[in-house]
Amino acid sequence: MAEFVLGIDYGSTMIKAGIFDTQGGERAVCPVKCDSFSPRTGWYERDLEGVWRAAREAVAGALKASGLSGADIAALSLTGHGNGAHLVDENGRGIRPAIEGADGRGAPYAEKWKADGTFSRIHPMNMQALWPAQSLCVMGWLRDNENENMKRAKWILNPKDFIRMKLTGEAFLEYSDASGGGLINTRDRRHDPDMLEIAGLGLLAEKLPPLRYAADPCGAVTGEAAAETGLRAGTPVAAGCYDIDSAGLATGLTDETVMDIIVGSWANNQFIAREPVVSEGFFSTTIYAIEGYYLMLEGSPTGAINLEWFVDRFLGAEKAAAKAEGRSVYALCDEAVAALKPGDSGIIFLPFLYGSNVNPRAKGALLGLEGSYARDEVIRAFFEGICFTHRYHIEKMAAYKTLPGTGRMAGGAARSRVWRQMFADVLGKSIEITKATELGTLGAAMCAAVCAGVYGSLPEAAAKMVQVAGRTDPNLALADVYTQKYGDYKRAISALDGYWK
Repeated sequence: MAEFVLGIDYGSTMIKAGIFDTQGGERAVCPVKCDSFSPRTGWYERDLEGVWRAAREAVAGALKASGLSGADIAALSLTGHGNGAHLVDENGRGIRPAIEGADGRGAPYAEKWKADGTFSRIHPMNMQALWPAQSLCVMGWLRDNENENMKRAKWILNPKDFIRMKLTGEAFLEYSDASGGGLINTRDRRHDPDMLEIAGLGLLAEKLPPLRYAADPCGAVTGEAAAETGLRAGTPVAAGCYDIDSAGLATGLTDETVMDIIVGSWANNQFIAREPVVSEGFFSTTIYAIEGYYLMLEGSPTGAINLEWFVDRFLGAEKAAAKAEGRSVYALCDEAVAALKPGDSGIIFLPFLYGSNVNPRAKGALLGLEGSYARDEVIRAFFEGICFTHRYHIEKMAAYKTLPGTGRMAGGAARSRVWRQMFADVLGKSIEITKATELGTLGAAMCAAVCAGVYGSLPEAAAKMVQVAGRTDPNLALADVYTQKYGDYKRAISALDGYWK
């Protein structure tokens, strides 16, 4: 019997394939870059043939790196970022390039629907805030600007669902991902043509494929896909889940005793419960990958992608030098931050380079610069600003529910001991990390393990495949200085609120 499972993660810059044993041990992970392009300021798109090429290469690369063959894979599944839009014909060919989850063209629809009452009518059903790249808002833009493409599309899919269709030839949506885009009735867990009609999007009702849960079988690898990837034809393919759910599964988020702090492109903070939070002031309540639970999330594109921007734009020489030494440039950033105390710099960074959680028109900013400051103070300000945006979100969540005292941290920042300590200090919470580093592929692989019958449920899979690797407790002596700086952060946002256009 095959003893390994495979997960595919369709990320914002990479598509990764990871192979794991049924105890959660990582056998191999292969990332393949999949570039997006920007035809206009604020628009982000991706070639769908390029997506499928990257996915094929990632799977083939993981098999090669693992020394396994397709016959060794018991089942596979997928995860990915949500929202945007993937429009395809009945054969899975793209009608137009994918609209990505960082796209801004839906902003006028979010503003209009809030102003005219559409949002208030829909929200009790889909439980989602409106934001520019949300699938619902993107569909409004497509209806008014590319209506012929909307009509030509056989299916409208989320990112991971597109790759699954290329693997199996069958089209499905999956509850966690679909609820995150605002296109289904989250309250009643179903497609809802009447809800779509409220937004003038009744046309979509016939273009949304059937819904499945994360570990449900959604077909099998076709002969054509097998030839292109190295997988075995007939390998079962599970539905998979939204990337926030995948991170939750891979960190052991199976009940209400812990919460997740995911520091990636987005600053996501989430917990699960059997009762949903339904409030227009709350960002997102979605259907969780584990049946019976909802996932409540406060997040925005204000995460570590902001530091990545700074490194790419301003630390080119340091990046090259670190590479020559066999080190990561981010280790240099850690050293710079560790060498300074939180009170050494008064710089406040607003991490709004790609979007904001306070004002849809807000932009990034550095405030409080002085002539005595240098590179290292700016790097520390980036670290702190990203921590502060997480605290902002978590405080908002705490207004609706008493939150767990322990956070499971995930994302690239979780690999930084310095940043983990800063998060613990800023949030006043103990921070745990899990052994796995590729949480997206692991979470997807857990869905595959349940689909293959290795485990009877996702909580059972988590009990066997997730291991806590470390814990960082807060330094309470720093609570006052960080609370003061966080107050400065919020005052800066308020002072600039009327400035952004």
